[in-house]
Amino acid sequence: MNENTELIQLTDKAIAQVKNIFKQEDKGPEYGLRLGVIGGGCSGLSYKIDFDKKKEKDNVLTFDEVSVFIDLKSSIYLKGVILDFKDGLNGKGFIFVNPNAANTCGCGESFSV
Repeated sequence: MNENTELIQLTDKAIAQVKNIFKQEDKGPEYGLRLGVIGGGCSGLSYKIDFDKKKEKDNVLTFDEVSVFIDLKSSIYLKGVILDFKDGLNGKGFIFVNPNAANTCGCGESFSV
């Protein structure tokens, strides 16, 4: 288990929403929020977000009792990212604020470095 609290940040709104969904999904304590990056999307790389169990080589971060799991490969692309949650009139959902992204698509779900 690798504790690295400087890898990413979660806003208070994101943490509250994750806790809310976690409660609705009725996941056990062995589950956490998995953040990742996969190939694809209109800009080359896409964000992945899900509930999952910890894997052997994951980076593990904890934000107000929310465990976040990030695989080593995704950690390279997610370093410095802020996960936020927006619930305004212009849309609702998780937003990745990535200072390392050279380009992002219009929907904000894919990026390139």
